[in-house]
Amino acid sequence: MILAVLKEKAEESRVSLVPEVVKQLVQQQVTVWVEEGAGVKAFYTDEAYREAGAVIKPRTEILQQADLLLSIRSLVPEEWNQLAPGKILMGVYQPLYNQELMQQWAEKQLTTFSMDTIPRTTRAQSMDVLSSQANIAGYKAVILAAYTYSRYFPMLMTAAGSIPPAKVLILGAGVAGLQAIATARRLGAVVEVFDTRPAVKEEVMSLGAKFVEVEGAADASKAGGYAVEQTEEYKQKQVEKIAQSAAKADIIITTAQIPGKAAPILISQEMVENMHTGSVIIDLAAATGGNTAVTKNGETIVHKGVTVIGNSDLAGTAPADASKLYARNVLNFLKLMLTKEGQLDLNFKDDLIQGTCITHKGEIVNERVKNLQPATA
Repeated sequence: MILAVLKEKAEESRVSLVPEVVKQLVQQQVTVWVEEGAGVKAFYTDEAYREAGAVIKPRTEILQQADLLLSIRSLVPEEWNQLAPGKILMGVYQPLYNQELMQQWAEKQLTTFSMDTIPRTTRAQSMDVLSSQANIAGYKAVILAAYTYSRYFPMLMTAAGSIPPAKVLILGAGVAGLQAIATARRLGAVVEVFDTRPAVKEEVMSLGAKFVEVEGAADASKAGGYAVEQTEEYKQKQVEKIAQSAAKADIIITTAQIPGKAAPILISQEMVENMHTGSVIIDLAAATGGNTAVTKNGETIVHKGVTVIGNSDLAGTAPADASKLYARNVLNFLKLMLTKEGQLDLNFKDDLIQGTCITHKGEIVNERVKNLQPATA
């Protein structure tokens, strides 16, 4: 089997495999091809890949001859339209938001695995790309906020007077939120956290933050770390609580998303306008609409004196480590489908392989994607 790593689009700085993981695959008798320059933006050279046992190949040859293509982002239509039936694609394709594309891939007889749909079970923890990348995003969100904010994060006592600590509000205590809490606390900020899942309260408090609790939340224990739809009564209570905390906050970091749907609006325009001039909002849910009413995906705007940064790609700002973690996730997943001879064995009785596969033999086989109504974000 020939497994190939493609160079990503211009806006993506990560790479699907790093040399240390390539070396392990080669030791398992897998032939690994890497497109020239694939790892440059993540600071992995072609020579490092060669030393690991990979063969550097041009893109056209890879697309024509490789059996399994690794590309974090989807190929452009001109490329995937030329792929032979039976080719296997593996990346992060957001199929819950791209059902039309998934249908087109199915019609092209492509087999696709989207790593963002892997079941979030204990067994799959070492393969969970959402968690590994969200961890980096949460850390980077705080660093970006500290860089953008016009004041100190920690409390300072100086001869010239005292500086109070920054007040940080974090919406969502998933992987990104928990890392943001820990990072903000290390920088000396006072942190408040809101989440619809009461079960995360202890984790939040153990990191030194205050948990803002709203009673009556719908059970989100089976939502794979995401938010779930709430009742109108709960939403009203939620708005009131968040408005109170937002008015006092210097920094807000939002992380709430719902699979296959637009991100919930948690910060209204009025809440933004009630914040102090010079405050900062980092919206990690920008790609699916954002958690604020004024977020613009991929843009930094200033609304009534408040800087709002809509960026769902913060993991890519630490491309070396983000790529390393992603590559390890991919390696652990590939181990489920590789024989001792380095050949593919797609065992669809395995719940992780089944849950991550989106298209196969001309059909959308993933039940979540198949049954989901077209999403708007």
